[in-house]
Amino acid sequence: MIRKRRVLFFSEAVTLAHVARPMVLAKSLEYAGHEPVMACHDRYKRFLLNQTWQVLPLGSISSEQFLHQLALGKPVYSAETLRSYVKEDIKLIDRVKPDLIVGDFRLSLSVSARIVGIPYAAITNAYWSPFCRHKSYPLPVLPLTRYFPLPVAQFIFDVFKRKAFALHCKPLNQVRKEYGLTPIEPDLRWLYTDADFSLYADCPKMFPMESMPDRHHFLGPVLWSPPVTDPVWWNQLPASRPIVYLTLGSSGSPNVMQLVVDALASLPVTVMASTAGAPLPGIAPPNLFTADYLPGCEAAARSNLVICNGGSPTSQQALACGVPVLGIPSNMDQFMNMAAVICSGAGEIIRADRVRKHSVQDAVTRLISEPERRHQAKQLAKSFSDFDCGKLFCHFVDKVC
Repeated sequence: MIRKRRVLFFSEAVTLAHVARPMVLAKSLEYAGHEPVMACHDRYKRFLLNQTWQVLPLGSISSEQFLHQLALGKPVYSAETLRSYVKEDIKLIDRVKPDLIVGDFRLSLSVSARIVGIPYAAITNAYWSPFCRHKSYPLPVLPLTRYFPLPVAQFIFDVFKRKAFALHCKPLNQVRKEYGLTPIEPDLRWLYTDADFSLYADCPKMFPMESMPDRHHFLGPVLWSPPVTDPVWWNQLPASRPIVYLTLGSSGSPNVMQLVVDALASLPVTVMASTAGAPLPGIAPPNLFTADYLPGCEAAARSNLVICNGGSPTSQQALACGVPVLGIPSNMDQFMNMAAVICSGAGEIIRADRVRKHSVQDAVTRLISEPERRHQAKQLAKSFSDFDCGKLFCHFVDKVC
């Protein structure tokens, strides 16, 4: 008989992805007979209302602040914010008394989990691993990329990136020092993966590792779709045209969304779009069917192409169904994920600061018409099917607790 473990999940609700992955793993854990407890800001409470495990309130900076800092290339968290996070973390840990702490982008756990002495596992993506074979840092959308040609912007970025990354790590290292902890390396890869255990929500075929420690584990893609009812048009989509599933997620720009919609309006495709609750600023064309949220996995399965912000959650939904991806990335996380998709032959990117009508139309036409793209996506789908993230996570919990 297995011993029932209590696992406390910390979801940093700056984007929906950091809430969705803990929800999927918590559900698997509960099914296996353990006791998940989830701490999360209430901005995504609509997706947690029907969960049977305990959900506790957790302070988080706003999504708007998070995205604003990323867009400027500035540190997301100040030392003051991280200090308040650490205090709140410790209070919750003392209240719940878990056997294991699991965080998704809750960087303060680098301090708080070590202070209380409870094992801490960080859910992250493999491209952030210090042990990932591909260690390049692509140029994200920054103020300088809007005003300089990309080769010039790339040169400036390469010159100053190490100093910039050190600045991103400085607030956490300042708080670690205050609690008597040694500093982490001044690199984003260590900032985002510092934990007793690292759990990669990816497939190793896309992100090969070098000398990966035993405390690092691949869970495989952690797929989640919002529990929403099908829109009235769900079963009425025209069957005579290819279907494009369009979503830029909770972090997407409405203006970029509108540019893509306008580009697709004159193509012989049917577009189903999830707006994440943000209405489109322009007039909807006849080939567009919208909803605030769609069941992403089902939508991807019905599609010939998925257009997203390039982040791992939606691109994984597409690739798990053998569907190619057109990514429109803005932040570095999205660029790093799409680099692996492109390397696999299953997608393309258009920078969010370089979206043009003709570039969208050309990319969509290629990705739908070229069989090789779908073939490569289907090859990845086979690799994805080798991983059951829920079972692997439960096995991990049984092993470390």
